[in-house]
Amino acid sequence: MSISLLLAIGGLTTVGIYLITARSLSRIILGFSLLGHAAVLALLTAGGPAGEAPLANQNDAETIANPLPQALALTAIVISFGLTLYLLALARRQQALTGDDLVEDDLEDLRIATLAANEEDDE
Repeated sequence: MSISLLLAIGGLTTVGIYLITARSLSRIILGFSLLGHAAVLALLTAGGPAGEAPLANQNDAETIANPLPQALALTAIVISFGLTLYLLALARRQQALTGDDLVEDDLEDLRIATLAANEEDDE
């Protein structure tokens, strides 16, 4: 396993999580995209060294590459693409409704938290 790949995975994950915690939907979209790339790199790194093509009756079992990480990486790419499109639709709707892409505070969540705090104070 290469140290440079591990550093790339760690860097992508760190920056992705940092961007997800932002209040701007455009940064959140970029954060999820970076996390998707980190997941694909992690899956391909976990697959081990390259080997022969996994074709039936052409290579022995010790020299062929494991096809499972490749299949999981393809699945991660598709899921990341679908999530990105969904978040882009949310950002477009937020832009149309409010004129900006900032995530606003949830007033109902704040009301419930205030009620819970008041109940704890009463006890």
